[in-house]
Amino acid sequence: MKVYDFTEPELAYYSEFANFSPQEDILFNLRKKNVPLEKCAEIMHCEMTTVKKVSRRVNKKIIQLTNTKRMEQWIDNVYWPKILKQ
Repeated sequence: MKVYDFTEPELAYYSEFANFSPQEDILFNLRKKNVPLEKCAEIMHCEMTTVKKVSRRVNKKIIQLTNTKRMEQWIDNVYWPKILKQ
């Protein structure tokens, strides 16, 4: 799954509702910047096998949350009003 291909509202939705662990959150934020997994392992100071396990957990959570109608409602009713107020 290519996290960097998601739109900003989708990324905000996943950040809000995925309940990422601290390690998952770090990886999610690196991947949305298109950082390769090998570089993520270096930055996170862990083995590539660990990063791959964390990546699978992140992907699983994203897949579980992908409900187009609910996501669209949140983006329309929460994300955009919040962004437009800034």
